[in-house]
Amino acid sequence: MYDVIIIGRGPAGISAAIYTARANLKTLVVAKDYGALAKTDKIENYYGFTEPVGGMELLQNGERQAQRLGAEVVECEVLSVKREEYFTVSTTAGEYESRALILATGTARKKAQHLNLTEFEGRGVSFCAVCDGFFYRGKKVGVLGAGDYALAEAGELSAFTQDIVLLTDGAPLTADFSSFRVEPRRITAVEGGDRLEAVRFEDGGREELAGLFVALGTASALDLARKTGIATLENRIAVDARMKTNIDGLFAAGDVTGGFLQVAKAVGDGAVAAKGVIDYVRRLG
Repeated sequence: MYDVIIIGRGPAGISAAIYTARANLKTLVVAKDYGALAKTDKIENYYGFTEPVGGMELLQNGERQAQRLGAEVVECEVLSVKREEYFTVSTTAGEYESRALILATGTARKKAQHLNLTEFEGRGVSFCAVCDGFFYRGKKVGVLGAGDYALAEAGELSAFTQDIVLLTDGAPLTADFSSFRVEPRRITAVEGGDRLEAVRFEDGGREELAGLFVALGTASALDLARKTGIATLENRIAVDARMKTNIDGLFAAGDVTGGFLQVAKAVGDGAVAAKGVIDYVRRLG
């Protein structure tokens, strides 16, 4: 059992880990990768550096600092988050429990921009199998994705229907989908009237569906928010001045909360969220 699990190893997540570890909270950081900052060649507007610093160098230095102070870091993909008495974070490396949670995953992952998914959101297109799987009992559904996140969503849906097709949209598989039917063709459109009815493929073929669950790439903060009932505002997680969400013990920091998308703000957000977690855990006793 951890005092806090931090999802995300960017500036916000690692900044939070530094503060919670120094406060003697048992801290775990989980993330698949470092995010967009790792691809930044030079940063020259961050306090304390007389010369430009590479994004990866800044990230790795911060992570080593957090580990030196006692934080644990596990490189894995987060699949889902559940809240009962404690928070349970399911990952490709196993399940972890904590008393508090910080979401610091960066900006939401992109949807399939070439598809008209927004047109059918809430009318057959869903981004949460846990939330909406019940409505498709015994019906044919598709899962859009090709990795571990899509596999986890398909697994959730299998409790409600056995008629599941994985739609890779031409992407290579990165998980074991041997238990599901896989459709590898490129998708050109989502079709329907009042509700989703089918997807259209590049070769002109058509797959009729009652529902389509989008699980591209890895689970974003907004995906996790949908599964836990976190309040969102447009494309960001809603937080108060302490970076607290509407759920006790659950905080968010960095780009997931919107605003000025800069390293300096992310680091500050992480520190504020950490202070909120420290106060929360100490109140629990």
